[in-house]
Amino acid sequence: MLQAPRILDRQLGVIAGDHVQWKALEEHLEAFVAAQASQPVDESDEHGATREYVRRLAGADLLRLMVPAEHGGAFAQPLATPICLVRQWLSRHGGVLDTAFVMQGLGSYPVTQAGLPGLRAELLPRVARGEILCAFALTEPGAGSDVSGMQTLAEPDEDGGVRLHGEKCFISNAGVAGSYVVFAREAVRSGGGDDGDDGKPRYGAFWVPGDAPGLEVEPIRVIAPHPIGTVRMNGVYVSAEHRLGAPGDGLKIALGTLELFRVTVGAAALGLADRALDEAVRHLKQRVQFGKPLAQQQGLRFALADVVTDHVAAQMLVYRAAGARDEGRVTPDMPAMAKLHATESAQRTIDRAVQCLGGLGVTVGQATERLYREIRALRIYEGTSEIQKLVIARALFGR
Repeated sequence: MLQAPRILDRQLGVIAGDHVQWKALEEHLEAFVAAQASQPVDESDEHGATREYVRRLAGADLLRLMVPAEHGGAFAQPLATPICLVRQWLSRHGGVLDTAFVMQGLGSYPVTQAGLPGLRAELLPRVARGEILCAFALTEPGAGSDVSGMQTLAEPDEDGGVRLHGEKCFISNAGVAGSYVVFAREAVRSGGGDDGDDGKPRYGAFWVPGDAPGLEVEPIRVIAPHPIGTVRMNGVYVSAEHRLGAPGDGLKIALGTLELFRVTVGAAALGLADRALDEAVRHLKQRVQFGKPLAQQQGLRFALADVVTDHVAAQMLVYRAAGARDEGRVTPDMPAMAKLHATESAQRTIDRAVQCLGGLGVTVGQATERLYREIRALRIYEGTSEIQKLVIARALFGR
């Protein structure tokens, strides 16, 4: 079967770096995912499941991929290629496990980039050991794709810190996280002391503990199990030591984080499609109609040939972008193409798998039904498909 169980066996040299090293990681992941299937977690308790998965991920040393080596990490700096491999394997098992993994990186990488040495030394080893869960608070009710429209305000305090006022929405790990990175508009003092040189609004990034006074969380229910919610801040105090980067560095830090993790969303989509193809092929081989297995029906064979070709093409785009990022030669269109094609392709693959299973495909408890719900959000978060097209077009036309 073309859709081999292993990922690297069909990469054709796309993955950069030490192939033997990635092969060892993949063998470790294969065993880890198999263990999850034999030790199921009750995902109806989203917070409890997330804590348990983070504990297991830490025990398997997978969270070390999210922090620099000087703080207990696996590499000098987090790399896209191994993170993509992990997400592709974990999402084969399920979205809650994948989210538990990626949020440890998405929510801590701003600290890796721009935190003061004391904060990095205190927080990052705990992230790698799974002792604290992380959140990345950027999106607001009026600021989704246009992050510069954020209204959460960071008002300067007399001692050099700030106080945060505002609301963030659709924040993964809201309510279970002990560590939040919050992005906010920098308030302007009378006299323009906090204005940028060009007079435009500027934005800051701040680290906030989950138990900070004035921080409140309201859960949000979405179509697939996921710890997510609204985060409200009413005068949340942030000391000067917990500011990330210089005043005005907030958008640069946010975009630098998304530049690493956007391509890994494509990898998560690949894993969901892997599982969907496995389910479809297994069913078509077993299900007999009109006197022969459905796998012998030419129409279904051609349909699966189309989607698997599309899927492998998406995989090449993802690992091309990941390798380019790790080698320092990535351009903005590479992760945009990877995320766009991988998530849209996975949606098509999963839809076809549901169709192949017929009524079973939409039955609660079937893997295809869960996959159908889980894939939908990947076409939205960390840049919608439409935003990825804007990035690609800008690279094509030069602006």
